[in-house]
Amino acid sequence: MLAVTSDFATAISEYGFPIIAAMGMGGFIYYVWKWVTTEVKPVLLDANATLIKLVDRIRMLDNDMIRLNTKLSIVIDYQNQIKETQKEKSISNSRTPSEDV
Repeated sequence: MLAVTSDFATAISEYGFPIIAAMGMGGFIYYVWKWVTTEVKPVLLDANATLIKLVDRIRMLDNDMIRLNTKLSIVIDYQNQIKETQKEKSISNSRTPSEDV
């Protein structure tokens, strides 16, 4: 511990505090840059790939919902047409011949 303190004090007296502080900050920035590029970046790339897959699945589900909604409206329209024709038939069958004249 004493040797490290002595070396540190000698370096400060020889080069000055701003130079030693700049070297320390350079070492810290290098450490953070290495950590980000080796540990964080691969995780972000995996997360980005997963996000793209999820967005694609959501788009597929949205397209499926649009198709199902279209099919359902066609079926409902068809059922309404059948009901209307049945009503018209029942009305025409309920009329008597004297009402037609």
